[in-house]
Amino acid sequence: MIKNIVFDFGDIFIDLDKPAIYKQLALFGYPELTPEMDTLAKIYEVGKMTSEDFLSQLNSMVPNASLPEITIAWNCILKDFPESRLSFLENLKLEDNYRLFLLSNTNELHIHHVQEAMGKERWDRFKACFEQFYLSHEIHMRKPSTEIFDFVLNQNDLVANETYFVDDTKENTDVAASIGMHTWHLIVGSEDVTDLKTKL
Repeated sequence: MIKNIVFDFGDIFIDLDKPAIYKQLALFGYPELTPEMDTLAKIYEVGKMTSEDFLSQLNSMVPNASLPEITIAWNCILKDFPESRLSFLENLKLEDNYRLFLLSNTNELHIHHVQEAMGKERWDRFKACFEQFYLSHEIHMRKPSTEIFDFVLNQNDLVANETYFVDDTKENTDVAASIGMHTWHLIVGSEDVTDLKTKL
């Protein structure tokens, strides 16, 4: 019996345009994602460097862009958060059939941008739906490590086989499934989180 649901954030609630960052950086002569940039992003995503240091290092890789242009490029991945998904989540919370949690690989710049774009009222509505709100840069872990799933389970006395995990990245759902969690690898573009009850 499912008692708990753990949701990802990007492409589950808020729409993402994942290639957009690199399309923007290509305008300044940075043609593709390199291992160096991938490593830098992952270090930043677990909160091991400040936003200022991250932007400075990213700027050193793309020297033809200004810091404001780098910031805009970094945040252009973030798109709309449809009201239908927020309403769905609020109704799920009101039904009180499940304990709800958020677990997101993200970073300080992206979260600040989302908060500004959504506005305080909508952001507060969203955050209030969850018992706990786990962001990788705050807890210094990121998916798909088993460590982060064990952390969420242990912190909240959750049983893995009573817990359902929703994510758009198969690597993440595979690891969650490997420790006994039920999972939904949501296919972006053909499925929507509002279909959750047909999957449980």
